[in-house]
Amino acid sequence: MSKSAPTPAGTIRVTYLGLVNAYLVPEDDGLTLVDTTLKGGVKRILAAAEGLGRPIVRIVLTHAHDDHVGGLDALAAQLPDVEVVISTRDARLLAGDTTLDPDEPRSKLRGGLKGASTVPTRTIEPGDHVGSLRAVAAPGHTPGQLAFLDERDGTLLCGDAYATVTGVATCAKPRPLFPLPALATWHRPTALASAEALRALDPARLAPGHGPVVEDPGAAMEAAVARSR
Repeated sequence: MSKSAPTPAGTIRVTYLGLVNAYLVPEDDGLTLVDTTLKGGVKRILAAAEGLGRPIVRIVLTHAHDDHVGGLDALAAQLPDVEVVISTRDARLLAGDTTLDPDEPRSKLRGGLKGASTVPTRTIEPGDHVGSLRAVAAPGHTPGQLAFLDERDGTLLCGDAYATVTGVATCAKPRPLFPLPALATWHRPTALASAEALRALDPARLAPGHGPVVEDPGAAMEAAVARSR
């Protein structure tokens, strides 16, 4: 199992296939799991939680793409009391509803959207809190993607708004060595606006869905936004 070093708040990155991340965020009552990778990554996630000696009490999903929700059903089966949290908007994608709202750009939804059988126990909006994590709007990759800012130490768990596999990049423009997040993005202008808004938060570290955690990422985020314009 591949893990990053803990952040000051103790967050641990768990990777699957070397490219797909989930995060275990310690809270007073146990662990918050942010994203679930794919079904094949479930054993790694459970082993990491066991290694920390704490239960997973909630699962928070940044968005509804398969590589972020693919392990959800298997985890929920093993953690029957777990809370499951996703944005109100992407809860529809999770349930298999791929229709767009009248005010949303008419771009095609992209990426894997097989959904899940597990029904969220709670849906949230930007500004809501899940433990120490504040939900931040990050649409574009999907209509309802959320990022989560750990207000204890400034870690930004950004879903696929940024990736860091070959350096920090937004999902608004394909990067030749790792184009997948951009190719799976629903509406690139919206994704670029979200990347700019997340940069303005000036996070202490960037924890993406794909790639390593980056410390003091401000300059790299700014450069990534500039390359995507």
